[in-house]
Amino acid sequence: MKAVICTKYGSPEVLQLQDVEKPIPKHNEVLIKIIASNVTASDCIVRSGKVSLLYWIPMRLALGFTRPRQPILGQILSGIVEGLGKDVKDFEIGDKVFAHTFMKFGTYAEYICLPESSALTNMPENSTFEEAASIPFGGTLALFFLKKAQIKKGQNVLIYGASGAVGTAAVQIAKNYGAIVDGVCSSTNLKLVKALGADIVFDYTSKDFRLDDGKYDLIFDAVGKKKSKGFNYKNALMANGKFLSVDNGNPGKKAVCKENLNILKDLVESKRIKPVIDRKYSIEQIVEAHRYVDKGHKKGNVIISFSDDSADVSH
Repeated sequence: MKAVICTKYGSPEVLQLQDVEKPIPKHNEVLIKIIASNVTASDCIVRSGKVSLLYWIPMRLALGFTRPRQPILGQILSGIVEGLGKDVKDFEIGDKVFAHTFMKFGTYAEYICLPESSALTNMPENSTFEEAASIPFGGTLALFFLKKAQIKKGQNVLIYGASGAVGTAAVQIAKNYGAIVDGVCSSTNLKLVKALGADIVFDYTSKDFRLDDGKYDLIFDAVGKKKSKGFNYKNALMANGKFLSVDNGNPGKKAVCKENLNILKDLVESKRIKPVIDRKYSIEQIVEAHRYVDKGHKKGNVIISFSDDSADVSH
């Protein structure tokens, strides 16, 4: 099968398309033919190997010192069940599924085997494979942090970084909870975030959103504190308001679970949230896709397709 191998840490050029052995499912595993994957910011960080000195040793211990121990990166997939281990009960051959593999990676390949108990479930019935692959990464993180904040109907919520994979999901999920949602993004993405349901959208270069004394019950930084320099969120929070950032610890399996995927599936099927796709690339264009995500300006999600017909790169 075709797979993208990360030969060492470095620039996107370290990714190489190679032929590798097709996996065979164990007794409790499902064999999935991958139709689409997602190039996330996390994938690019792992590929580059660039982290602060504080996290350098823990990261290399976990992932590998000179190159990733799991050479096939990618955490998100949508695809079709093509094989079953003898103990699998919840899936059938032909099922259309989507999944988040978290630190197991492995989705930059034509096939993967996953335990049926993992963060794997049937795709939303009204989604294409590309749309399904755009749901799990930002959706699970946004859902985890908003639930952690105990978001409630009628609260004033600010989403900083509202046009990225996490931000676009957070705006829609917060609106689904009944919150009054303001978004912050670049000027080129104001219309997008407004179309997702935000009540007010601010250009991040504007000072307006920083001057709201005590307006917000909750502020969620969907891009990370380092990218939000200059934003004095304390001035914008109510006295008992909460601030959460994607930098606040590692949600891990608490976010990446079958339960959260099923919640997102239901939200998409009921048209309460919609997937956001910026660009689509073929698997042969994986280097170009990583270059684009490295720039840090993607809107929503960047999809990788194993189907020649679905690659649709817009420049």
